[in-house]
Formats: sequence, structure tokens, C-alpha cells
Amino acid sequence: MRSSRRGDVDPFIVMDVLEEARRLESAGRRIVHMEIGQPGTPAPAQARAALKAAMDQGSLGYTVALGLPELRSGIADLYRRWYGVTLDPERVVVTSGSSAAFLLAFTALFDAGERVGLGEPGYPSYRQILKALSLTPVGIPASVENRLQPVPSDLEVHNLHGLIVASPGNPTGTMLSRSKLSDLMLYCRDRRINFISDEIYHGLHYGDRATSALEIGDDAYVINSFSKYFSMTGWRIGWMVVPQDHVRLIERLAQNMFICPPHASQLAALHALEAVEELEANRTVYAENRVLMLKGLPEAGFEKIAPPDGAFYVYADVSDLTRDSLAFARRILNEAGVAVTPGVDFDPIRGKQTLRFSYAGATEDIKEGLTRLAAFMKTLR
Repeated sequence: MRSSRRGDVDPFIVMDVLEEARRLESAGRRIVHMEIGQPGTPAPAQARAALKAAMDQGSLGYTVALGLPELRSGIADLYRRWYGVTLDPERVVVTSGSSAAFLLAFTALFDAGERVGLGEPGYPSYRQILKALSLTPVGIPASVENRLQPVPSDLEVHNLHGLIVASPGNPTGTMLSRSKLSDLMLYCRDRRINFISDEIYHGLHYGDRATSALEIGDDAYVINSFSKYFSMTGWRIGWMVVPQDHVRLIERLAQNMFICPPHASQLAALHALEAVEELEANRTVYAENRVLMLKGLPEAGFEKIAPPDGAFYVYADVSDLTRDSLAFARRILNEAGVAVTPGVDFDPIRGKQTLRFSYAGATEDIKEGLTRLAAFMKTLR
């Protein structure tokens, strides 16, 4: 059977690493997971309890395409609490994870062949989703001097129709300051470049909080998720905020593409918004893990690392150790029993000499992983 060229996308390498780690675990190996950006904590207790109660009361059928009105209102209230932004709940679109939000945003904003910029290193699925939609992803190499985040001068030569940025970023954890984010948005506004702000790691900061694009202007698509801060990866529930005149456009697409987000996940998400104490306790664990990583990785020999302001990743330059991060990550997995992500997932060229380490897991696992990495690095010397 013939296949479409749109399906010719690269694999999501971190998922391949996860599968290889699972195979080793099935064979009896104990693997420390530093590859996957998945919280080691479950969905908040009150979210799980509320969903159980709802399931005991009856079936959970379709909701309206844009999501439960009470959840949309709860998300709007989150912007008031976190950023001091007054947001009309009608602009909030609940989605089946942030992945569905990317599909909706890219479909609504761009025609086939148009060019969408993304900073490198960056989340690999941006590139693959754009390709699958017959759009042209344009990698923009970000410099260490700019903390591996794009700046307007990086965009000049690319003739873009759109730009997507993430702050805190994946894989680096670095953030754009309010002024840097504002500079990018103004640059795009002046050139009629559609601007998309990926904010799924908001809430996970260890100093100053991240700035939302909505604090600067309404002429952007803002995408977020319950996966990271709210510890709900497998529930596949996220949201986006769009300009008022795009709500009906997105609604029509969402009706046809997804019918609605999962009802059960929407109910859990509604109550997760209220679990502030539990969620902040989770962030305290990540903060402790971050301290361990920033001390333990350089001691082990991974000395050139990006300064992680948020999220739960450390991105390391390993150019003194390898020119093939995929093979090096595989060696670490097999010899040290630690799963890490090769940088080629995030940057097709420079990523051959970088690795991403996740500290989203339990603190004891982080300690064990660092001990194993230090022992492995000694064998290289």
C-alpha cells in the first residue's frame, strides 16, 4: 500500500530510548530513568478522588468541543493567580494534551508550504508535526550567549510565516526574560509573523517565574498542558489560549478533529487546579533534584551545562566526549544502566554532541543515577 510523504517524519528518539530501557528492565536490569520528561508523582490526590466520585455517579460522555465551561473558567482564573492577567474563559480551548493544541494551532495559522521557525535546541515534535502538516520547519540555531533561546537578530534571514518559542525550554530549561519575550513578539507583530508561545513548563521555576505571552499582548497563541506542573502526562489533557476572533475557527477544527477532549481527564484537571499545596510540594522535590544535578553532573565530568531556570532538565555539551550522542547515550544505558536522551532529538546538527538529563523522577533515583554516571565516567578516563 502506498504511503504519504507527510508520514515520513523522524522518530521521537526519547521514546525509542525509553523502549530500549524497558527491554533491559524486562531482562532483569535495574535502569535509572533520566531520559523521559515525566513527573515521578501521580496526578493530585483530590483530582483522582473527584474523578472516582464522578465515575461512580454515571457515564462520562462527550463534552462540548472547546471543553467543560467550568474547566475553561478555572484555567482563566489560573492566569489571574499566576500572572495577574484578566482572561475571558471563552478564549480558552481545552485540548487532548498539548500535542492536539499544536495540531490545531499549526492547522489554523498556516497554509501548506509556509515556513515556521523554531529555536534549536527545541522540542522535536514541533518539527515533525509541521512536516506531517505539509509545513516547512525552519530550525534557528540559538547561541549559548543568548542562553540557547532565539532573539530577533536570529530570525532576519529566514522569511518566516510563524515562530514558536518555549520558555522554560525543552531541553535546556532556560527562560526568556520579559523583555526578551517582548522583543520577539514585537518583531513578529511588525512583520505579521504568527507567534506561538509554548508554556507547558510554567509553574516549574526555581527563581523568578516565567512570563506568559498574555502579559505582553493578545496577538499570540499560548499553549499549555496539565502534563508537567500538574503531573498528568498520561491523562492527555492540555489547553490553548487564542485571540477572540480565532475561537470559532479553532472550535470548527476541534469539532472535526477530536470531537472533544476526554471527559474524565477534564474532570480530573478541574480539581487539579485546586491542589496547590500538593503541586508546590512536588516542585520542592524538583528543586532538590536540580541542586543535586547541578552539583553531581559536573563532579561526574559533565561540566558544560546550560543554566536551567525551569522545567526539570539539564542540557550538557559533551563534545569533549563524543561526536555521536546517540551512540554515547546507548553506551551509558548499557554500561551504567542510566537512560539519558541524545541531543539529536532536539538539534539535528549540534545535538550530535549534547545530552539531556531529566531530574523529574524521585530524589533517590537521581542520587543513584548520579553515582552510576560518575562511575561510568571514571571508566572513560
